[in-house]
Amino acid sequence: MPAISRREFCKTATTSAAAVGLVSAGVLKLRADPLGLPIGCQTWPVREMIAKDFPGTLKQLAAAGFKSIELCSPAGYTEYGFGGLTKYKGAELKKIINDAGLTCVSSHFGLDELRKNQDDRIAWATDLGLTQMLVASLDGPKKPTMDDVKRAADEYNKMGEKAAKAGIQQGLHNEEFETSTVDGKRTYDILFELLDPRLVKFQFQVSTISQGFDAVEYFNKYPGRFVSMHVQGWSASEKKIVPVGKDTLDWKKIFTAAKTGGIKNYFVEMKLDMMKDSVPYLHNLQV
Repeated sequence: MPAISRREFCKTATTSAAAVGLVSAGVLKLRADPLGLPIGCQTWPVREMIAKDFPGTLKQLAAAGFKSIELCSPAGYTEYGFGGLTKYKGAELKKIINDAGLTCVSSHFGLDELRKNQDDRIAWATDLGLTQMLVASLDGPKKPTMDDVKRAADEYNKMGEKAAKAGIQQGLHNEEFETSTVDGKRTYDILFELLDPRLVKFQFQVSTISQGFDAVEYFNKYPGRFVSMHVQGWSASEKKIVPVGKDTLDWKKIFTAAKTGGIKNYFVEMKLDMMKDSVPYLHNLQV
């Protein structure tokens, strides 16, 4: 944080035309990158690269223009390529990430690892400097009953309460179980009713537009209930994921609604080449 405040700088700058030019340039810079947030990426798509060379993979992501990453817990995602990271303590991982020019405040965790020893996982997250702990799904059945949904929500509320006491936000992604229906109603919407907004936030998977889950609709319908989103481009005509900016989604509308939803960060999550192709568009997107 600079010694002079932004307000003081602006007052001083208006005294000369040259300074005014600097202010204008600064405003344009601030407007670049949606919501003024660093462009992030999820590490799941590069898990095979991470298994071979974690520091080298991070350098590639930083060179592509990403400023932050979202990890997958080495303990919970051992079999998926993250197991090699278990040799590092949280603080050691943080240093490796920071040395690559990146930051990390969020990670996905397996629901089972939180069930088995949430205290240990919270300690690891704190050591790494995380402020958000996400789970991909509450892992309920494909065709749940209302009791199934209530049991899952009750369990996750308790996890959210324990995380909150440690100063960490627990968050829920939307995949599989969350996209099911109960008595003609989306399980996802029922979870918004059952999960305590003080303890649990949501992470929206933009690509679920393929199943009718519209990001703009949900951000506006549930203001302040979201913490982050996974960004994928989607071609309505081709019915497939494509780079952001080369798709049919209205990203200005999505990010505008994201403000209402309460989004604190976002992570591009696609194949590496598509993630790289998405950075220039996101960097120049003004919302």
